[in-house]
Formats: sequence, structure tokens, C-alpha cells
Amino acid sequence: MKKTFFLAGVAAIALACAPKAELTRSGLNPKDFESSYDGAPTALYTLTNANGMEVCITNFGGRIVSILVPDKDGQFRDVVLGFDKVADYFPESNATDFGAAIGRYANRINQGKITLDGVEYQLPQNNFGHCLHGGPSGWQYKVFSCVEADSQHVKLLCESPDGDNNFPGNVKAYVTYTLTEDNAIDIAYEATTDAPTVINMTNHSYFNLSGDPAGHSVTEDVLCINATHFTPVDDTFMTTGEVRPVADTPFDFTAPKPIGQDIAADCDQIRNGKGFDHNWCLDTNGDLDSPACELYSPASGIRLVVYTDEPGIQVYTGNFLDGTVSGKKGIVYQERSAICLETQHYPDSPNKPGWPSVVLRPGETYRSRCIFAFGIE
Repeated sequence: MKKTFFLAGVAAIALACAPKAELTRSGLNPKDFESSYDGAPTALYTLTNANGMEVCITNFGGRIVSILVPDKDGQFRDVVLGFDKVADYFPESNATDFGAAIGRYANRINQGKITLDGVEYQLPQNNFGHCLHGGPSGWQYKVFSCVEADSQHVKLLCESPDGDNNFPGNVKAYVTYTLTEDNAIDIAYEATTDAPTVINMTNHSYFNLSGDPAGHSVTEDVLCINATHFTPVDDTFMTTGEVRPVADTPFDFTAPKPIGQDIAADCDQIRNGKGFDHNWCLDTNGDLDSPACELYSPASGIRLVVYTDEPGIQVYTGNFLDGTVSGKKGIVYQERSAICLETQHYPDSPNKPGWPSVVLRPGETYRSRCIFAFGIE
């Protein structure tokens, strides 16, 4: 009898995690996400709320594929970049981070070197000599398993073995996406390890709040960041260790201003980042009730407020999008057709002892939250 109940429970979990077959409101076909990668099955999961908002997520890389929200006229717009089928997310097709749950370490680690308890580890050097987003086969290219799912949340698990991209420790990492009734996507991260390691997770969605990346650049959008300091970078995009005030620089978004206003300023940091591709040191002190940043599209009237308990946020203005990638509905993604708002610990924190620690040890649990709250201006 116990065995019967156990098998019934397994079947119930499998049924809950099974994706629906009908087309999503954003026009995605779930069958186009039914595939496999490295022998693990992929799928599409659709979250909805009573307001008609829809969020589609694939377990390949734990990625947000689409976010459908109402604009100022009540029309629904998809406000993130992505692809119409899961095969286009595979690195053999397009090595992109669109919508991904990044790990083990979001952003860059200097020369790919970390030292834990006197032991040095050499990580992959996949970006200007540095380790970026966990290496060339980071979690954005792994198939997460579905732990639980319903119409308003999905919980995904990534099991990362010891030595994964040379990071130490067997790590179990969860990402849970919850769509709330007030049009917010609440993202909760959690991880444990059996050996000392470093963890820094984020979501890498590319937002275009106009819903029209072919017709509207994000330079038209208005941005405000709750930060009076940022971390400068060198010409390899690596943080220098300095924490610099934003006052009297192009990086001052303490009051709302168009992203394009200073994006081409004659400034060493603008040149080094090819625009904005920097970490801002948030003044929120980890308060989830205090906005970290706000983004507004005059074209659609859609507003996005980001909340987080992380100390920093990386703002990347799509400087390396170059028209070589075609996404959903065949739209070609040009330079600055999207912006990323990546809540995080500061880049290269393992090598900057004065910055908030990213070390995770056995018996501890890593936790992080990010909330993308949508509304109308």
C-alpha cells in the first residue's frame, strides 16, 4: 500500500510539472520547447494571473522566455527578448544569456582565479581573460529539473557537481519563479554545498518595455537607480576595486533620466564599458521594500520596478547586440534594443576582500531575492 501511495505521489509531481500543449497568449508553442539537451528533457512552463499577465519559462537554463504585460492602452506586450523554440537557446545555435538563471557566479571573476581556505582554483577564462557567468558551460546552458509547478509558480533545480567549470563543491541550486496577483515576478534563489565554494546568482532577462525592440531602442527609456556609487571597470570590463561616487558623472541615475542622455559621453568608463555595463552599489541595504531601480518606457507607458536584497545591480544596455541574432517572431536584435538589470553581489567579489562575501560553506544556505514589479506610469 505504501508503494502505491509513493508511486501516486511521483505521478502527481510529474503531472504538475508537465507543460500545457496549447499556444501561449504570447504566441509560443510549448511543443517547440519539448526537446532534450545532454540527455535531459526540456519544456515550457506558463504562469498566469487574474489580470491577464503571462510569464513563460523554460527549464533549459531556468530562462524567462516571455513576459506579457498590459500597456497604457490595455494592450498586452511581450517585454523581453528571447526565442520561439528551445533549440535556439542551445549554445550550438546562439550562445546567449537571454532570460537565464545565471550561476555559479554571475558576472566576472578576475583571470578566473579564486582562493578558498588557501587553495587556488583556476576557472575557465571565457571573457577577456576572465571567468564570465560561471564559464562557457555555466548554468544558463544546463537543463534544470522541475521540482514543482502550477499556474502561478515553478520551482527548478540545478545540480552542479564538484569540478563543474572547475568550481569546487557539489551544489544544489533552486530558482523559484512566482507570478503574483499584482503583476510582479518574484524570483527566489537558494543553494547548498558540500564544500566551500562561491555563489552569485542572477536573472539575465533582456528588457524592452516598449514591446517593440525593432522600433524602439532602450536609449529612449527613462531609468532611475537607487545608488550613489558604482564600481568602475578597466578596458577588459573587470572591476578595479574602486567604489566611485556617481555624482557629476554619466552614471548618476539618482534622478530619472533617459538612458541615452549620457550613454555616448566622453568618459573613460563609458569607453571601457562600450556604454553602460557596470555594477551600481545599491543604497537599499538589502531592504526588499525599497526600490533598487525603476525603468519606464514612454512608448508603452509600462513601468518596471526592481526590488532585491542583493547589494548591487549590473546595468547592461545591450551594447554587444549587433543584428546577428533573430529572436521571437523573426525580430532582429540590434545594438541597445534591450537592457539587463542583474541583481547581484559585486563583480569579482571573491578577489575583493572588502566587498560583501560570496563564499558558501557546508551547512549554510545561500538565498537571494529579486522582484520585477510591472505597472503603468
